[in-house]
Amino acid sequence: MWPGEQTPTGGPDPRQPHPYQPGNGRTKVVAIVAAAAVVVAAAVTGAVLLGGGEEEGARLEPTASAPAASPADDPRGGDDGLKPTLAGWTVVANPGQGIAFDVPASWVRQSPTWVTYVAEDDDPDEKPLVAMKAPAVLQEKWCGSDGDRDGSVDYTPLASAGTRGNNSARSTGEIARDDSADWVYGAFTQPDRDKVSTGPVTSFTTSSGIRGSVATSRSSGVEKKSKCEVNGKATTFAFESADGDFVSWSFVGPADVADEVPDATVRRILATVREYTPADS
Repeated sequence: MWPGEQTPTGGPDPRQPHPYQPGNGRTKVVAIVAAAAVVVAAAVTGAVLLGGGEEEGARLEPTASAPAASPADDPRGGDDGLKPTLAGWTVVANPGQGIAFDVPASWVRQSPTWVTYVAEDDDPDEKPLVAMKAPAVLQEKWCGSDGDRDGSVDYTPLASAGTRGNNSARSTGEIARDDSADWVYGAFTQPDRDKVSTGPVTSFTTSSGIRGSVATSRSSGVEKKSKCEVNGKATTFAFESADGDFVSWSFVGPADVADEVPDATVRRILATVREYTPADS
């Protein structure tokens, strides 16, 4: 599910679906950073350094220590001076898609070029089922276990939220339904698709006036092979951008746990989704 290592070639295209993973190893993370930026992949077994927005790059191995980055090189920068629409919250921006949203201050935003995705556990090529770029994460080490008994601890975050492009899709309803289901399957129920149920696709309008389609998927009956094996939920909101492209925002996290992010909070975050023009566009 979550932590994993992408090969230098064949990594996921950050403009297309990419996922996230809990502690049993189904979610992978790809960091695409500028040469001067420093990214410490503490919660993953590896990462990929991709250059120029393409899928090639050199492997970035995790290290015990790294030089501190200056404010100008802050890998979590890139919000183009955007202000949160909710007092005390933090702006999360994806300059590649021109989409921003707000999260509570306790969330930690990742680099604008950070990609999180889920893939089939038995896929040697780790082709993403779904993914998100420039995400924000709540409690990155919410649960840790060595479920696959390989000697390393895999961590499950309490929640992740991010955005991506969906240009290969046919409709916003298809995106909302399929992406939310793929997130839950990839992060929580593999190899059982039948443990995932998806609610109806409904229309939703954000506070900024963006109208699109939203759906929520949940799992049930997940076998608890390790302490981090839990049920999960995901909500995906898809819409057509001002440029006529299909794009989406997704939330994914554990369900039926004491610390579960309330659905009301998920909807509050979703309501802040908005488009903006990146400074370098």
